[in-house]
Amino acid sequence: MLNRIEALENKLADAYKPGFGDFMGTLQNHHAKLWFAGENENWKLADFEIHEIEETMEDLMKYQADREESKMIEILNPAIESIEDAIEKKDLELFKRSYILLTNACNKCHQATGYEFNRVKVPEISNFSNQDFSTLEYK
Repeated sequence: MLNRIEALENKLADAYKPGFGDFMGTLQNHHAKLWFAGENENWKLADFEIHEIEETMEDLMKYQADREESKMIEILNPAIESIEDAIEKKDLELFKRSYILLTNACNKCHQATGYEFNRVKVPEISNFSNQDFSTLEYK
C-alpha cells in the first residue's frame, strides 16, 4: 500500500503545472484586453477581464506558491479594487487612473523581485485583431 501511495505522489510531483512565465503572459494579455475594454466603455468585458486577472493571480499563488515572486503579487490588490469600483460606476476617468495604478503596481512588483527590466505600460494598439472591444451591439 505504501509503495502505491509513493508511486502516486511521484506521479503528481511530475504532473505538468504552468510555469511562472506562463502566468505572467496570461496576466499581460488580460491587462491589455482590460485597457481596450475600459477605453471603449465596454464595462461587461472590462468586468470579465479584471476577474480573469484575479483568477490568474489565484492560480499563480496556488501553483507557484514556492516562488518569492508569488508572494509579492498581492501588491496589485488595491489597484484591482479601484478598477472594480470604476467598472461598477462606469466611470471612464476613474478607470484610466486606476489602470495606471495597476500598471505602476505591476512595475513596482517587477522592481521588487529583480525583474525591473520587464516594464509594462498602457497599450497603444491592440494585439487582438480578432476581437471587437466596442459595445455597439450591447448598448
